[in-house]
Amino acid sequence: MKAILRNSSISSKKANLVAGLVRGAMVEDALAQLRFTPKKAAAILSKVIKSAAANAETNFKQKRERLYIKEIIVTEGRTNKRSMPRSRGRANPIKKRHAHITVHVDVKAAPKAKAEPKAKAAEPKAKVAAPKVETVPKKVSKPKQS
Repeated sequence: MKAILRNSSISSKKANLVAGLVRGAMVEDALAQLRFTPKKAAAILSKVIKSAAANAETNFKQKRERLYIKEIIVTEGRTNKRSMPRSRGRANPIKKRHAHITVHVDVKAAPKAKAEPKAKAAEPKAKVAAPKVETVPKKVSKPKQS
């Protein structure tokens, strides 16, 4: 259950920084966190996560509440090369980077109820003896004679 966004107009470093915030989180928690993250990558990632969750719901009949983000992979895409004019007829290069973002979601297993331990036959509890502490008699000082 995955969704892929190719050639998103953001560098992979910037997108990976935000992706680290939500790796391994539940889908609903991740979307809530991204909603309040003030980065361009947050809006892009939330779209991909919503798409992966929708794919899981429609194609695999999974419930959205039980989905978690198994992995987010952000890789480099194409790089558009532009130039900025500078003084004396020179030009400096500008690299407009793009990224590919892949989001895998999976179902979190429901927590198993702990079974009650079986009642054991009444076993006599072994008493643990407290360690013996030896007392040392206090020194009695004799009064000084003058």
